[in-house]
Amino acid sequence: MSILPHATTRRKNKTLATWLALVGGTFGWHRLYLYGWNDAWAWAHAIPTALGLWGVDRVLTLGQDDQLSWLLLPLLGFSIAVACLTAIVYALRTPEQWNARHNPTEAPDAPAGRTDWLTVGAIVCALMFGAIGLMGSLAFGFQRYFEYQIEEGLKISQ
Repeated sequence: MSILPHATTRRKNKTLATWLALVGGTFGWHRLYLYGWNDAWAWAHAIPTALGLWGVDRVLTLGQDDQLSWLLLPLLGFSIAVACLTAIVYALRTPEQWNARHNPTEAPDAPAGRTDWLTVGAIVCALMFGAIGLMGSLAFGFQRYFEYQIEEGLKISQ
């Protein structure tokens, strides 16, 4: 039984789901909107995001030499990239595909599944933020790892 009344009969708007995936996808907001509060995958989105945010906190508190943050920080970048990819996938679905999956009682060309300029804007933002999040976190993690390897190599050579 769903917590929200009429959760299964409510129309699911593609543009709103796309923006929720973009803005709060790292915390599973889009899954909560589409599948309800009982969706385990919605709650699972928060775990790597929380670990990545813990990595950011460790960098700010302990500095860039903290090795655990090198592993945790890319999790945040991956979470951002996955949320942005989900937003892109939602936005690029045809109205027929969207309504068949999320609004099965509606007509295949119902307005809830249509693409408008807000949906296109979400695609542009998702491409930009997803690339920034993924590449930035990977660059930080790899840079710190290789700097550590060089430092250890210098210690051995002395």
